[in-house]
Amino acid sequence: MAGQDATSVWLWAAIVVSGLYHGINPGMGWPLAVAAGLMGKSARALLAALVPLSAGHLLAILVMLLPFAMLLALAQWERQIQAGASLLVIAYGVLRLIHPRHPRVLARIRPAQLALWSFVVAIAHGAGLMLVPIYLGLCEGASLDSGHEAAARLIGENLAMALVVAVVHSLAMVAAGGGAAWLVYRYLGLQYLSRSWFNLDTVWALSLILVGGIALAIGFAGSH
Repeated sequence: MAGQDATSVWLWAAIVVSGLYHGINPGMGWPLAVAAGLMGKSARALLAALVPLSAGHLLAILVMLLPFAMLLALAQWERQIQAGASLLVIAYGVLRLIHPRHPRVLARIRPAQLALWSFVVAIAHGAGLMLVPIYLGLCEGASLDSGHEAAARLIGENLAMALVVAVVHSLAMVAAGGGAAWLVYRYLGLQYLSRSWFNLDTVWALSLILVGGIALAIGFAGSH
């Protein structure tokens, strides 16, 4: 029991840390919040821009997690679902390494459509996909002896867990991204951003592969 509690603590920590990591990555949009603040000549405009950016990110995560939440109702396929999800994350990480360029659709989204932009970027970068193995580790299989009633209960529990995971991660993301945007807007300036920031795309892709690999190893260890 103590081992399971320790594992849950580490998994929740991973959700928060990944949210901070996503937030600090300029690819997730906090420079757009800086731009909104500068154009509006107001810190309030910066904070207002964080709301749609967060909403788009949250929606992208839920789009990724909810199908797996419903699939886990088939508790007898839990290991196969976990292994498949881990391999999917690894494959997407490899794809990001081979083709790091951003999708062209991003260039056609107007700056005013921040929520849509944030949603597309999070999907394209695999932000929600990265959380799938962590989320699956927090969900435990349940007996389906009672048939449809047990399946419905399990779906409800997993959907609630998916929502909590998405909200916790998104809060950590907006805290880190908002903090970075505020520092650049209020103290550091755009010159610091252009001179000092580095591209995280390669690190991001390697992170996807690492998360998928760890989840796959944990899944195999748990099946023996």
